[in-house]
Amino acid sequence: MANPFLRRATEYVREDESFLSIVSPTPLTTFLATNKHKDDMFEVPVRIIGSPGSGKTMLATLAEFRMVEVILKDETNAANRTLAAALAQAGFLRDGKPLVAAVRVPMESEYRDFWELPYDDDEKTKLAFRLIQARVMLGLIRNLLANNTRVIEDIQFIPRASHEAHLEQIGGLTAVGIRDRALAVQRAIYAIGAGLRPPRIEDLPEAATAPYAPFDAIRAIRISWRGEEIELSPLAMLDDAHALHHDQLEAMFKSLSVREMQFGRWIMMRLDALSPGQVLRSGEQPTYDRAKGRDFVDIRMQADAKKEQARKQFRPMARDMAKRYLPFVEALRNRNATDIDRLLPAEPPQLPPGHLKELAAKVERDQKKLRIGAERRTEINAIVDEFMARTTSYDDAPEVALEMKRILLHRYAVRVSRMTPSLFEDMNPEPPMPLKADANLAHGARLHLHHDFGRPLHWGVDDICDASNENAEVFLQFAGALVEHIETRAIRNNTLPLPAREQQRILVDKAQSIMGGWAFPHAQRVRSLVDAIGRDCRAESLLPNAPLGAGANAIAILEDEMKTLAADDEIGTVLKHAIANGAITIERDYGQGGKLWALFELTGTVGLVYGLTFNRGGFLPKPIGYLRASAGVADA
Repeated sequence: MANPFLRRATEYVREDESFLSIVSPTPLTTFLATNKHKDDMFEVPVRIIGSPGSGKTMLATLAEFRMVEVILKDETNAANRTLAAALAQAGFLRDGKPLVAAVRVPMESEYRDFWELPYDDDEKTKLAFRLIQARVMLGLIRNLLANNTRVIEDIQFIPRASHEAHLEQIGGLTAVGIRDRALAVQRAIYAIGAGLRPPRIEDLPEAATAPYAPFDAIRAIRISWRGEEIELSPLAMLDDAHALHHDQLEAMFKSLSVREMQFGRWIMMRLDALSPGQVLRSGEQPTYDRAKGRDFVDIRMQADAKKEQARKQFRPMARDMAKRYLPFVEALRNRNATDIDRLLPAEPPQLPPGHLKELAAKVERDQKKLRIGAERRTEINAIVDEFMARTTSYDDAPEVALEMKRILLHRYAVRVSRMTPSLFEDMNPEPPMPLKADANLAHGARLHLHHDFGRPLHWGVDDICDASNENAEVFLQFAGALVEHIETRAIRNNTLPLPAREQQRILVDKAQSIMGGWAFPHAQRVRSLVDAIGRDCRAESLLPNAPLGAGANAIAILEDEMKTLAADDEIGTVLKHAIANGAITIERDYGQGGKLWALFELTGTVGLVYGLTFNRGGFLPKPIGYLRASAGVADA
């Protein structure tokens, strides 16, 4: 197999065994197993929403019945046992037997073509919906027969109560009859959409217009399973539904939201398929919505509210992916080097002696410039030295302590200057707020060292995970770039672990490449917006007294101002695409200073390019006009 980090999209992996060897079960346990609406997910519509690369297709492929059957076929395999346990937690298995027959149907561009037909919207929706149902039924039958463990006569469909009248129009209850009817519907409807000139509405073939609603009629499937009969709940997973026209997607979702339907249906889409208000969560509907007479569950594959918790959940998921991928890199497998933490050590860098001497001289100059006496300097030294002695930080190099002392000198000067009309002579009075050293100050010192002396700021697996903003695809891009360099070192028989400086350089190059490849709608405006935020956050973070400690990586708008944002305001559309495509994240109702803010945080990709902290909470208060001006959007 080619380097799986470089060929990362799971839809390109054709063999089931190859897919199962690299896929991580963590999305099942993270997003499905712990969902409070897990019991409803196979009965009501579910919208699974995520950024590109967040793992929607991987999850859908893993949940398909044919894949579940492959996993259960060989549970002596440790990877299969782990996957089976995750599937059971997510509700796909019970007592080692499948409970769900799921099929993934990609929403290819041809479905959108139906929206261009010269018919009214209801008729266009019906045609596309019938085609989808036909392909789901065909896909289900293929899945149930895929592993040659049963014949088609072993499959029987079970109707909903009081729906006997629907059975004739779906082909009966036998798999043969349902297959033949679905093939006829698919053939007739596909010919309409694929033709050079669509027929008049009155000339549409009967197979395309006759009633056909297997989702309404079927509640379960009975199959033979290892010598016994079991019942399965059917599940259609409509992947990449964002490819549909927006109005078409809304109409399709309405068709799928019939309350009595007992056929499971998941709609998997990207964030940019939602409206700006939904993405920005302005008056967003609750996850379980009854207000419009229909029930549905929303699952976001990148958590928005509890960001620190999401970060902690993602780290083991990313490590699990790396653990599965690394053995397929032959040069590393041959050297038994498949531990991502050893290949990308978190060992901190150190400044060369010349730079350390230059930094010490800089601290002395600043002390003299600020006219701070020896006694106060001794006290500041003691504050920092005492912190460094008791800290469990992974990075307690002498240059970090020196830079912390320099920052505290500037903090002292700022605080004392507010007490008197002018700077003090040799008084060195007590500041109104005591000086202290903490982890935030230490991180701010590292950030200053990065910009002043080129000392690496981000390295090690945890930082790579945090740079990915809980996005599996982004993690694999960063990890893939690093592993590619390690693989080259292995081929050349060099030492494999990458030092921090090399890790930082590769990560920044990759981040610049990702940003340079942005080609989504409003990409230029999004780039202008994040450039402005990145520059301003960097300038604030590099102030000599490091007022925000670890630094800023976000701007914040008062919630009262955000409420004035009109539904058709162009800046809302720009922000939607920025969030949907991994440029920024948003956190609403963030409380600080007795006020509520909408926090717009740069993602790790942008943070790498601008040399910003990944720590959360440091932000610059801005008016809403800042967003418009930065993105080049005219005032509403």
